[in-house]
Amino acid sequence: MTPVSPGEFRARLLARYVSTHASVAGARDGLERRRPFLERLVRDHFPPAREAEILDLGCGHGALVWAARNLGYARARGVDASPEQVAAAHDLGIDGVVQGDLCATLADLAPASLDAIVLFDLFHYFAKHEQMAIADAVHRALRPGGRFILHLPNAEAIFAARMRYWDVLAEDAFTRASIAQLLRACDFARVDCYEDRPVAHGLRSAVRAALWPVLRGAMRFALAVETGESGREAIFSQCLLAVAHK
Repeated sequence: MTPVSPGEFRARLLARYVSTHASVAGARDGLERRRPFLERLVRDHFPPAREAEILDLGCGHGALVWAARNLGYARARGVDASPEQVAAAHDLGIDGVVQGDLCATLADLAPASLDAIVLFDLFHYFAKHEQMAIADAVHRALRPGGRFILHLPNAEAIFAARMRYWDVLAEDAFTRASIAQLLRACDFARVDCYEDRPVAHGLRSAVRAALWPVLRGAMRFALAVETGESGREAIFSQCLLAVAHK
């Protein structure tokens, strides 16, 4: 038996990421299905200026780049290490997506050259020491007031293990406290965390959006029974969004 190095393990999975991971299939249908969520993310958390320089690292088949460009962010672009993902972006007609390594891309960025850098469902693929190095590199590349936007598995959620173990590449999950601790240690001035609330855009999603506050109230009650805390600031969705400001 020949040992597999960590680098080879990651490279082999990324080389066949679309064909081996069921959640990545059906990208064309998934764009419209995800549009309401992605457009809300862009409207709420991207820099307000449409000429902002945005880089989505680990952009997959470019769904967030697509949503951002649809909303006028013409300078949004993405990089992904998986050739299958980049090919899917090109098949979908999404411009501005190229293949590249995350760390090499960050190293090549000029200091204070970008307004926002996004890692959507990617930061948790790296070991703790790598996460700190990535956050340091992002901080260096952002302009003053720039934003580091991360979408992460939420360890505080009832179904936290579902997203933590959804992908064999994943290393861990975060709480709002732990991601803020890491990013503040990398000199980000403020870290805000948000729940993944359902977005109403049809009957089924409207029902989900209406029921979420009820379910959230039940989870807050359970937390209060166990800990005595109100749970007002708790995040209960399976993933959370963290926005760090330089």
